[in-house]
Amino acid sequence: MKNNKLVMIMSVMLVVILLVGTVAVVAVMKLKTSDNTKEPSIEEVLAASVDVPEVTTNLASNDYIKISFKIETDGKKAKDELEKRDFQVKNLIIYELSEKKAEDLKGKEGKMNLEETLKVKLNELMQDGKIKKVYITGSLLQ
Repeated sequence: MKNNKLVMIMSVMLVVILLVGTVAVVAVMKLKTSDNTKEPSIEEVLAASVDVPEVTTNLASNDYIKISFKIETDGKKAKDELEKRDFQVKNLIIYELSEKKAEDLKGKEGKMNLEETLKVKLNELMQDGKIKKVYITGSLLQ
């Protein structure tokens, strides 16, 4: 009889703990998704973006490319820092492109891979913010 009562109490406590945990997880997930759903306006994107003028360089396949970018940062401080690091940005772009072959840059997937690679490498340089997105704004491969 005493064992039965103890098992019942433990079962009720376990159910209560599981319910409280579930409610907490749902509440946290709900708050997290509501914060991330607000997309910035185009004015905000442009205000936090830096243009990288056309870079011309050789590829690993002895072809050459002319390419330009717009880099979106997460705010004013990051934009200011990126503008000051323009020589490092160009250097990084040239290094990355010099390792690529023409086939690596053809098509949508090749260009998206380059954008993602540059984003990761540029974020390693940044101290006062982050790079949100790298856009290719012009490209000529010969």
